[in-house]
Amino acid sequence: MIYAIAIYLTAITLITFIAFAIDKSKSKSKSRRIPELTLLIMSAIGGSLGALLAMHFVRHKTQHAKFKYGIPAMLAAHIALLAYVLLW
Repeated sequence: MIYAIAIYLTAITLITFIAFAIDKSKSKSKSRRIPELTLLIMSAIGGSLGALLAMHFVRHKTQHAKFKYGIPAMLAAHIALLAYVLLW
């Protein structure tokens, strides 16, 4: 079970990071963007670490309050949930 969780979290983290990076590049080229709701959902289902890393390295969505405060809150909740699952 631990391996399945690790694989899932690695995959969703990478996918979320890539989605944020793609949205950042699309914002510069004025082409069709990834909806904010999609980015938030990807973060909520386990990709909060990837979102936070993308916000830092790609500098994307850093001024929006729902991302600036919501993503770290999601990450804290994910860490707490993971600790509970692994220690239970």
